[in-house]
Amino acid sequence: MSKTQAFRRNCSLLLAGVILAGCSPIQPWVKPYEREHLADPIMSFDRNPIASVYLDHVFEVREGSSGATGSVGGGCGCN
Repeated sequence: MSKTQAFRRNCSLLLAGVILAGCSPIQPWVKPYEREHLADPIMSFDRNPIASVYLDHVFEVREGSSGATGSVGGGCGCN
């Protein structure tokens, strides 16, 4: 067997291994009881996440609509 054939065989085996590794089941790295810490507003990229949530809510109330930020409310400002 020549060097190029051996190289191609090794590359094809490596490629097959990578493709088959993609078929393995996905297991979560974060346990369900640890997810509450990741959902904490302090884990946000904002400098002051609690104030930004409040400002988003005020903006939604003034606009009369909500958009993909996770808070729910109407346009009357009563909630």
